[in-house]
Amino acid sequence: MDFVQRTIDLARRNVTEGGRPFATVIVKDGRILAESANKVAQTNDPTAHAEILAIREACTKLGTEHLTGTTIYVLAHPCPMCLGSLYYCSPDEVVFLTTRDAYEPHYVDDRKYFELANFYDEFAKNWEERRLPMRYSPSEDAVEVYRLWQQRNGGERRVAGTPTAG
Repeated sequence: MDFVQRTIDLARRNVTEGGRPFATVIVKDGRILAESANKVAQTNDPTAHAEILAIREACTKLGTEHLTGTTIYVLAHPCPMCLGSLYYCSPDEVVFLTTRDAYEPHYVDDRKYFELANFYDEFAKNWEERRLPMRYSPSEDAVEVYRLWQQRNGGERRVAGTPTAG
């Protein structure tokens, strides 16, 4: 199967059905494990990006939060939310089929705090320097939740079975 073409076809169908021009196909062992188009417009859920939905489906099918052994095809270079999710689930490879520069003459998604043109610069700033108003409200009780987690996991700080950078 041509996974690149499948990704393009999913995105095209989503556009004809009133959705946004994004899709993701997750492949494991030469077969489609999960796939999704972007469903933000259809669900009014700002997290319903194609990558997020396909990752959720794939992880549920595999019974794990890790996607090692997979290749993930995405129509466009991932947004920061999706990029973070892709890093977190640890696929073997991500293949993107177009860049923001290539599609920008046809599609722009700039929001109050989220203009793709400057988001990565914004993200690199300290939290108190970002445009999105953020306030740190320290709480020892919040830290205590992590101590409880560590105690319940035999003193381990890391999640068992997590692929590491090692």
